[in-house]
Amino acid sequence: MKPLLVLFISFCFSVLISKLFFGKNNLLLSGRIAFAFMLLFTAIGHFVFTNGMSKMIPDFIPNKMFIVYATGILEVLFAIGLLIPKYQKHVAIAIIAFLLLMLPANIKAASNTLNYQTGEQNGNGLNYLWFRIPLQIFFILWVLFFAYKKN
Repeated sequence: MKPLLVLFISFCFSVLISKLFFGKNNLLLSGRIAFAFMLLFTAIGHFVFTNGMSKMIPDFIPNKMFIVYATGILEVLFAIGLLIPKYQKHVAIAIIAFLLLMLPANIKAASNTLNYQTGEQNGNGLNYLWFRIPLQIFFILWVLFFAYKKN
């Protein structure tokens, strides 16, 4: 829920700044900026809640802590790349692949009622997936729209 709030608030703020300083709204740029802020926000979690996030990774995958840090760095790079017009479409595809690859970790966490912040089993459980899966789809559609739509 927090990433969604960050996305919407930063989008509104970016649209407002665009209007105030440039006299017009650049909704496509504002959408990319908002998603970049959301990625930076979620990347912070990879460095603050590393232990809990490592427990989301399926058991057969080694080097869980490294993967959590690496995916946090990857989210920062995605945020930067999404704001560079030359790379935004390629980065958008990479973000979509990343979101799809993260879905099993979210399903595992929900199945085990894992709280990714504490690493304990007192999380939201399977009901969380009724929100998370549509949210992933929304994020995918957001990235596609704001990275591929022409001005």
